[in-house]
Amino acid sequence: ISPAIQEIRALIQRLAHSVLTVLISGESGTGKDIAARLLHKYSDRYGKPFIKVNCPAIPESILESELFGYEKGAFTGAARQTIGKIETAHGGTLFLDEIGDLPVSLQAKLLRFLQERVIERVGGRQEIPVDVRIVCATHQALKEHISAGRFREDLFYRLNVVELNLPPLRERREDILALANQFIKEFAQGHAR
Repeated sequence: ISPAIQEIRALIQRLAHSVLTVLISGESGTGKDIAARLLHKYSDRYGKPFIKVNCPAIPESILESELFGYEKGAFTGAARQTIGKIETAHGGTLFLDEIGDLPVSLQAKLLRFLQERVIERVGGRQEIPVDVRIVCATHQALKEHISAGRFREDLFYRLNVVELNLPPLRERREDILALANQFIKEFAQGHAR
């Protein structure tokens, strides 16, 4: 394993026991998801939920209700109260993958949650306190998004309390075998082989 990864592992183990928000940056395929899971695994929150939200994978039209939940009757088709991903992660870790793709329309609501640690479900009026560790990941240059008006600067600083930058595999070829073994292990477990 490369010295860079050994250093990152040591940092992950130190950060795991804090409640600081961590922004994991790096190119696609550098292991951001693994780093987020390790932050949870080594933390006091292990055994509690680890909820991953892939921001670009959820259509913008339903992302707010997926994150914050909704009350019965909040919109057409809302036949019952539904708890969102943030509330589901209570006591554990919420991993917001590809946070750079979060629509500007939701950034203010996420910022409010980060500042006050309460949510309101869509269609709701009650503030619900949520205790959750936030870990985010991105392959994008968020500072460029800020300059272009696609990402809120105040949200960036709330998310980037500690930045964990993962170097690309081309700079750490000795890690490829370890990553391949991890992927094989996950595949084998997922398919009972």
